[in-house]
Amino acid sequence: MKRQQVALIAYVLSPIVVTVMLCWAIAVSIREPRKMDVPPIGAGAGDTGGANAIGQLLATGSAKPTAQDYSGKGLPAAYAAAGGSPIEPESLSQGFLLVVEDASTKASPSSPIFLACNWNNWNPGDPAFRLEPQSDMRWRILVKRPEGRTDRLEFKFTRGDWALEELNDDLSAPANRTLPAVDPASIKEKDPPKFELRVATWGDQRPEFAAKSAGDPYRTLKVTGEVRRLQVSGGPTAGGQPRDLLVWLPPGYASPANAAVRYPVLYLHDGQNLFEQHPGIPAEWKADEIATSLVQRHMMSPTIIVGIPHSGAGRASEYLPIAAIDGIEPRGDAHIAWLLSEVKPRIESAFRVRTGPEHTGIGGASLGAAVALRAATQHPETFGLLLAESLPLTTGDAATWDGLIASVRNWPRRVYVGGGGAERGAGESLAADNARYVEALKALGTRLEQAGMGPDRKLVVIEPAATHTEAAWSARLAQALSFLFPPPMDGTK
Repeated sequence: MKRQQVALIAYVLSPIVVTVMLCWAIAVSIREPRKMDVPPIGAGAGDTGGANAIGQLLATGSAKPTAQDYSGKGLPAAYAAAGGSPIEPESLSQGFLLVVEDASTKASPSSPIFLACNWNNWNPGDPAFRLEPQSDMRWRILVKRPEGRTDRLEFKFTRGDWALEELNDDLSAPANRTLPAVDPASIKEKDPPKFELRVATWGDQRPEFAAKSAGDPYRTLKVTGEVRRLQVSGGPTAGGQPRDLLVWLPPGYASPANAAVRYPVLYLHDGQNLFEQHPGIPAEWKADEIATSLVQRHMMSPTIIVGIPHSGAGRASEYLPIAAIDGIEPRGDAHIAWLLSEVKPRIESAFRVRTGPEHTGIGGASLGAAVALRAATQHPETFGLLLAESLPLTTGDAATWDGLIASVRNWPRRVYVGGGGAERGAGESLAADNARYVEALKALGTRLEQAGMGPDRKLVVIEPAATHTEAAWSARLAQALSFLFPPPMDGTK
């Protein structure tokens, strides 16, 4: 009987006890607020937190989130287990949405918006990064970090070409965009966070665009010295469209006194960026100014420089020599075959070029350097001089790139390799990635030494603070040209 009475009393009093404990906990939290590790939910909640934080406090004695609280949200395991500060949207497995308002209303299904970014080699018309129109006249794209990349996203919007890049209200070019960190409490289960952005104007709204656009094949080139156009077939990735090679001629080439003189030649990829700065490109190589100065100061042999424009949207594929980057078909070997069968014969028939590997160089930067390396090592009997800037040795599958280097049996006669200590971007978060890249460059230098190449045959330049940009390649170009094309000892041309 007594047991039944005790049980009945406990049953009757239990709601009262729970209510008293709850009131006590709330009173304590008001008098001595605890700092929450996650932002509170509810306007004006302050550090005392919202209902979710109080519930967490009562249940566990702590407002710190647990891994279970974040399960299913797409957060990285390490972050979900530890909790913490706002998180980079690039690290979410579900990706993130970019929604773009086109204030100018210039974008259309026939002129859509594209995302040009460091994740697609700044391709302004990459079909995989095309935005889709919405019914509210805005455009959207779901973006996920490519496998193997750890860097933050930097991006701009274009309408398929750098001449049609986004601009500010005053028609100036904006800086690269980045995304802010996101509050993990705001992330819904497996739903990508959304970023709403605005494009004010586009490149074709500049007054000068109507008269002469960067893509006009007949416009006057703003260069130092003389650059001639030479049209060739477009090659396997150009969709049947021809290309205009940009051929820079050294000082004195047109002089009657030099009518019988033949010149060494350097074939360089990404020809659009060698002699001029185009919209959307932060800098140019300044190959015309630098080569002119070197020749005039007798620090370089007078040399013909052939700029080979890339094919636009097909650039990554035509320059990729091996299957090292997911989602990109490697068509580098087909590109090299086009160089040998179309480009080189046309140049040699149109200009006074010295033939033979000792007079013939090939080069480029990034993927352009990768396809140049492939061409020079597969055909050292043709290309005896190699200029390779910012080789993508750790982009995508680093082991595949390492295998390519290890497989080389015939290096060209002379090799220049350049790179920077900030190739993957600036900031402490990318320090490890940059360190791996520098080690890969040093390993390449060691392989060249093991192949019997001394200081007269190889030059590896690593600038600690240099980035993956045209400005960095331009800053090192004088060293490369002087090394690959030294002036003749006897003073002859």
